[in-house]
Amino acid sequence: MTPLETLTGKKENLESILICRGIVVPALMSRRVYRFFGFFLDENMEHDYYMKKALCLAVKGKGRTSPNPMVGAVLVKNNKIVGKGYHKKAGFSHAEIEAIRNAGKKVKGSRLYLNLEPCSHYGRTPPCSDAIIKNEIKDVIIGMKDPNSLVAGKGIRKLKKAGINVMQGIMEKECREINAAYIKYITKKIPYVTLKVASSLDGRISTKTGESRWITGNLARNQVHKIRDEVDAVMIGINTVLRDDPVLTTRLKKKKDLMNPIRIILDSHLKIPLTAKSVQLKNGQKTIVATTAKAPLRKVKALMEMGVVVLKIRERESKVDMKDLMKKLRKMEISNIMIEGGAKVNASAMQSGIVDKVIFFIAPIIIGGANATGSIMGDGISFLKDAVSVKEISIRKTGHDFMLEGYIHRY
Repeated sequence: MTPLETLTGKKENLESILICRGIVVPALMSRRVYRFFGFFLDENMEHDYYMKKALCLAVKGKGRTSPNPMVGAVLVKNNKIVGKGYHKKAGFSHAEIEAIRNAGKKVKGSRLYLNLEPCSHYGRTPPCSDAIIKNEIKDVIIGMKDPNSLVAGKGIRKLKKAGINVMQGIMEKECREINAAYIKYITKKIPYVTLKVASSLDGRISTKTGESRWITGNLARNQVHKIRDEVDAVMIGINTVLRDDPVLTTRLKKKKDLMNPIRIILDSHLKIPLTAKSVQLKNGQKTIVATTAKAPLRKVKALMEMGVVVLKIRERESKVDMKDLMKKLRKMEISNIMIEGGAKVNASAMQSGIVDKVIFFIAPIIIGGANATGSIMGDGISFLKDAVSVKEISIRKTGHDFMLEGYIHRY
């Protein structure tokens, strides 16, 4: 029996580990090939395999845990998974506690895999490091340290002091990836921002007459609703409200327990009609209108009486100052925002430097025309050396359209 067979007892798990390590293998491996790879598996492959399991559990909480991170936990004993859990929602039990409960009496002497360092302080829930020590877990394998100053290595030190073997840095890149919003929220003290654009091949988001419904197809729009279900808030400008009157809810037919994001509307002069769909609060929906000192007090009062939160933000070039807005939204525990605005809002966001990730849905059509609206307006740049660089770009088809994702900032 190979080392991996001893570990898992399952041939298909070998393929999962090899793929996880970047080794491409056939869907059906012969036993000879299986044995060949099995003898080359090391301890790191074993750790990668179980950390991947923890990550898969962690992302089940996507869109539900904010402002907390997504965390998954796997308990292993005698080469078998005996307990698993994930953080479902802020205020609910942490992943470690869920896994310990799931393992029951098998928890003693087990090995715990976590994508994030366990907490060591009292927050909404008691310290998880205490529970790990109390239940006599032997080893703890951690993906990354918690950047939160309340933790930041304290959980690891506490475990080591109690005689628990601790290893960290397993699949750290992947662990940081899934919690990029949390990392920025904690370290930069502002929300993580994704800019979403739907455009033609030549970069237009509407025709010269202003027509924009629909440049992209149903599958691309469905993907946008999936993202809405995963972010804290969506942001648009007043021009989009006046032109399209969007409701900005999440609409997915096959998913239950949908989350409607908080709606954030940029409106420096408070032109928004009180009849706009985005300020009608139904089924627990929330709306924030970001305005300036130029807003009429009567309109401010009317919106607040409707239950809308009105934020007065510092003015910059006759518009809402994006950086000041981000600081105020952070204080409201909003950690993850998608911008679905028009060309002017997109330009303001890019110029202010708040955008971390871009998602472009590109339709295979050409609109043309000097008066057709481009995806990002504003003054633009004078020299190519000043262009914003987008890194780690990935492209995939979404129906007839293409979905392009890339990063401006990494954390």
